[in-house]
Amino acid sequence: MSSAAPAPAVIVLTTLAADADAISLARALVSERLAACVNVLPAMMSVYRWQGDVEEAREQQLVIKTSAEQLGALQTWLLANHPYETPELLVLEASGSAAYLRWVGESTDARR
Repeated sequence: MSSAAPAPAVIVLTTLAADADAISLARALVSERLAACVNVLPAMMSVYRWQGDVEEAREQQLVIKTSAEQLGALQTWLLANHPYETPELLVLEASGSAAYLRWVGESTDARR
């Protein structure tokens, strides 16, 4: 890894139905360099308000690590490819070890 200053990184959260193919979505994001890493968490129960009703559903949480530079492209891709009408798309600023943040930047560098 280079000794250059790390690029800003973000964590994007989204959910999919528990029976959705989250691994294929995660692989596509990493393959297209839109994400450095995607964690697919086990199924969980979500309780939420949708169209005036309180709903519950089994879902999977995806934790997507990407560079701030790729955030716009990742959001565009997710909105075009996500199966939900209104997908969860929460963006959290990330800080951490310089080496890890450099790796995130290198892994999402579309010029590579």
